[in-house]
Amino acid sequence: MKLYYMPGACSLTDHIALEWTGAKYEAEAVARDALKQPEFLALNPMGSVPCLVDGDFVLTQNVAILHYLDEKFPQANLLGGKDLQVRANAMRWLAFCNADLHEAFVPIFAPMRFIDDENAHPALQAKAREKILRLLGIANNALQGKTYFAGVRTVADAYLFVILRWAVGVGIDLSPFANLTALMNTMMQDTGVQAALKAEGL
Repeated sequence: MKLYYMPGACSLTDHIALEWTGAKYEAEAVARDALKQPEFLALNPMGSVPCLVDGDFVLTQNVAILHYLDEKFPQANLLGGKDLQVRANAMRWLAFCNADLHEAFVPIFAPMRFIDDENAHPALQAKAREKILRLLGIANNALQGKTYFAGVRTVADAYLFVILRWAVGVGIDLSPFANLTALMNTMMQDTGVQAALKAEGL
């Protein structure tokens, strides 16, 4: 298997998941300008990471890759094992991280996608920060009294960890969110997380 990633991007979630499986794999960093080149577009026409290649099978989209890895390596319990409600809860928060929280950062990282006028970018980014804080509050409340979203470690927690790194990177203060800070600290002590971070030079 081979994972194409950008250091620190959402593909870090898949990198962590692969470490948790204990499987042999390759990981190749893709430069931002290479994402839109024909060689990479032949793998992923969207021109984005992550992209997983397993033999002749090519898979894109974070949630699909994480579900694939869970099915391929069930012993890793990437989505919480066999308990239906635990798995459903893990999927719920994985979807939250992917569809809601991740997307809320796009106006901060790439305001030009929404409006050309650079003078309007600060206001757009300020509104995005308000939304991110609201979503972080929801995640923080969900972790009250728990170490992990689903009660056990899953890829939903890995995805949130990646996003929390973004939050710190853009200057969002996490100190009001004690449960998020605790999760971040727990994940930083995880050997799989440490291995993925080291491999990406983070």
